[in-house]
Amino acid sequence: MSNNTGPSHIVVDGSNIATEGRSLPSLQQLSEAVTAFMADYPEVPVTVVVDATFGHRIDKSERAEFDEAVANNELVAPPAGAVGRGDAFVLNIAQKSGATVLSNDSFQEFHGTHEWLFDEGRLIGGKPVPHVGWVFVARTPVRGTVSRQATKASRATESKTRKATATASASSSKTKSTGKAKSSPLASEPMPTPKTPPPGAATVNELVPFLDFVERHPVGTSCTGVVEAYSSHGAYLRVDDVRVYVPLRLMADPPPPSARKVMKMGESATVVIAGFVPARRSIDAGLPGMVDATAQTSDSARGPVSKTTAAKKTAPKKAAKKAAPKKAAPKKAVPKKAAPKKAAPKKAVPKKAAKKAVPKKAVPKKAAAKKVASETIASKASAPKKAVPKRAPAKRRAAKRAAEKPA
Repeated sequence: MSNNTGPSHIVVDGSNIATEGRSLPSLQQLSEAVTAFMADYPEVPVTVVVDATFGHRIDKSERAEFDEAVANNELVAPPAGAVGRGDAFVLNIAQKSGATVLSNDSFQEFHGTHEWLFDEGRLIGGKPVPHVGWVFVARTPVRGTVSRQATKASRATESKTRKATATASASSSKTKSTGKAKSSPLASEPMPTPKTPPPGAATVNELVPFLDFVERHPVGTSCTGVVEAYSSHGAYLRVDDVRVYVPLRLMADPPPPSARKVMKMGESATVVIAGFVPARRSIDAGLPGMVDATAQTSDSARGPVSKTTAAKKTAPKKAAKKAAPKKAAPKKAVPKKAAPKKAAPKKAVPKKAAKKAVPKKAVPKKAAAKKVASETIASKASAPKKAVPKRAPAKRRAAKRAAEKPA
């Protein structure tokens, strides 16, 4: 699952995850799995639940650590005598808070009462992969014989409940019609709104103190607070009127197994602000030197976590904006350079003038030719005409020729 489509709250089935690939649960394996999950989803609140027998089944060397984790609210166990053991407790917490369950169990015996398990994104599984680490994937519960029996029993119970409700409603209507009983005046009033929101929906800080803190302490600045409480793989500090959360991954590299190894209850600690989650009004911080060290791994999911990182992110954007006009300049200058080319034909007057000048110069030549021709004609006309001798009539010529012949 990607960071962008991750869950909003996770309830870890600690007993199941701690036993994955093992015959007995391991507190160390559970801690490694939760730490890896928080590294993939740094903004998601995590609640780790184990069953009542967990402390007795782990190795003796881990029992003291387990007792301290439970005492400091890092692990949650169901109350004594809880029906359904740890599984029912895990599912009830997830149902009430709308959280996603991290477990490799399908919870078949609860399919009849918790159908939301089949909704997309409500169940995630995880396994440790050699040379890789923990890998988490979305799951769909597996149906089987136990699932079918649980679903059938749940439907039978619902049918009986509907019949009982219908009978009670009919009886109530009959009582109202006879006028033997009166309804309470509070029955017509709206249901009261709970003062405390359910887990997962609650915000960490009040609005006004949160906004005031954000204004005075931007990302990358330091502040000092008192360790107030531990949580699942992290600790809370009280800084003035707000609570600041410090996850294990921002305490040391590699992360410590518990916040108690680094921070002591009631002691002061100086931290560097790493980011804010406005939806829950939460403030995340890390010990000095850890915020910059985690900037590259958590920056995609949390935004800038230090001034140095913020400067690196914004530098390319500013350079791009400044370079934009330079790249666009040649495009805008093209029409201006093209203008003289379009105007060139208009200024090419000499060519047109040359064409017009040809006939003007040729006019005198034509006129001179016409004048010479007219003068020639005139001279011919004025020249004296030669007298053309008139021929004698044919009869006279014949008589003359006969006279000239010898006798």
